[in-house]
Amino acid sequence: MDIKSYIKAARLRTLPLSISGIIVGSILGNANINRNLTSEFVSPFWASSIFWLAILTTIGFQVLSNLANDYGDGIKGTDDNRKGEARMVSSGVISPKEMKRAMIFTTIFSLCIAVLLIYVAFGRENFGYSVAFFMLGLASVAAAIKYTVGESAYGYSGLGDVFVFLFFGLLSVVGSYILFTHQINALLFLPATSIGLLSAAVLNLNNMRDQIEDKQHHKNTLVVSLGSQKAKIYHYILILGALVTAVLYVEMHYQAPIQYLFLIAFIPLFLNIKVVAQNILFSELDSELKKVALSTFLFAILFGIGQIL
Repeated sequence: MDIKSYIKAARLRTLPLSISGIIVGSILGNANINRNLTSEFVSPFWASSIFWLAILTTIGFQVLSNLANDYGDGIKGTDDNRKGEARMVSSGVISPKEMKRAMIFTTIFSLCIAVLLIYVAFGRENFGYSVAFFMLGLASVAAAIKYTVGESAYGYSGLGDVFVFLFFGLLSVVGSYILFTHQINALLFLPATSIGLLSAAVLNLNNMRDQIEDKQHHKNTLVVSLGSQKAKIYHYILILGALVTAVLYVEMHYQAPIQYLFLIAFIPLFLNIKVVAQNILFSELDSELKKVALSTFLFAILFGIGQIL
């Protein structure tokens, strides 16, 4: 077994994007706990086992999604002439059977960490939350696999953006906040929306880059359905929408200018809008994926820092 090939299939460069929502939800959730403490001791969010278990769980689900995507697109031939990084199944480096085994192992590992996270966060006293989060864990596994695997793969019917928004944005931010606080704050859906929209923007770039091959293999992504020009407009809306929802949250909690620190992350995002607007060759968008993904990660860190300083 070539470990390097499985590492490539895991697509480690996607991990910062996947944990962005966990960072925002954990910072805000931990800050809520600290505000309610009577002692002067303030525990940072990174000192919490809940934070690190949530990170590990999310990474597990993201790696599972990447392996399943490699497998699903590989056996369907979608990746045969793809741009960007070579895929392991389509290139023959990892057989479909071997990739299936890797997916099973990753599923078991992720669910074990998820169960430990649920127990640490809720203990035995919050059975309702425990059951709900375990079901969400199962839903995350199903969503990771069904993106490209099977006849009814939702990534082939234009629903990928919806699932990315829900799982990378709403579930990641609001869910991690609940893990810390055991309560729901409706206003958390604003920064959760920001993360979700930026995550969808990354997927949109990916689909814009691959739209020719996707169309040939009947992978009807939203980009294939919309066409190039409308997909560009959709991309602008995603990034501008993320800015608006983040600003709305800050305005509702405004105390100091430092809360707008996250605006720094939108500098490369606006540069990305310019590149997309001028783009003609889809293959040139490959480098933009990393720019938007890392900008989302930077946004998460700066947004969180700005709200607690």
